Amino acid sequence: MKRQLNLRIPGSGAGRRAGAALALTALTLPLTVAFGSTAQAATASSCTASRGPYQKQAEKFLGLPVDGRQSASDCRAIRAFQTSHGITPNIGYAGPVTWGVMSLVAQQKAAGNNPNKARKCPTTKGRIACVDLTRQLSWIQDGSKLVFGPVPIRSGRDGYETRTGAKKIYWRHLHHVSTLYHVAMPYSQFFDGGQAFHSISGSVWSAPGSHGCVNMRTNDAKKYWSLLKNGDDVYVYGRKSGT
Repeated sequence: MKRQLNLRIPGSGAGRRAGAALALTALTLPLTVAFGSTAQAATASSCTASRGPYQKQAEKFLGLPVDGRQSASDCRAIRAFQTSHGITPNIGYAGPVTWGVMSLVAQQKAAGNNPNKARKCPTTKGRIACVDLTRQLSWIQDGSKLVFGPVPIRSGRDGYETRTGAKKIYWRHLHHVSTLYHVAMPYSQFFDGGQAFHSISGSVWSAPGSHGCVNMRTNDAKKYWSLLKNGDDVYVYGRKSGT
């Protein structure tokens, strides 16, 4: 079993496909790219005066005055969002990547305390970990009761998609390290071949995605570790944008 896992375990490190994925801004969200000559010339520590194509949408999302013009305060607010969500370059430009992440975050917030409102995750099996690839969300239910979540996740990138369907947790390793990608995978709970829930040190909103695992923030992965056990059900559905 361990030999099979070593061959197939997908980690969260960047792969050779990342460079190609950056060209798919209109399809894959979130991605990190430079936006035009002004943004490319700016450094990560600067704040651009340029108005982005999603300026009004970003202003509305952040609760700023919606006038479609870039101000110093607009730039600082957009840049703060970019920094906290792992978007680079974080120069305050309201481009398609930033708006894509904002749209995703808005969907996640809208899920509130009823992420399974559409009843796409089966709740007749007792305890189950649900994974919605479309909204990049996961939560744990016990029948109709929401036990934990929803929490943001990062699933597989294009070519390394997290596989959908009904699964079961079959192997857990607290301090796992991928021998394929040479990255730490703390709180690993494997549910499909080499695909597992595990924590990452970076942003779960960062591009372009994992190698198939469901990446989580550390505290969320710790909670999943405490709530789930071998044999518990996992259900993955939906489709991540750009895959």
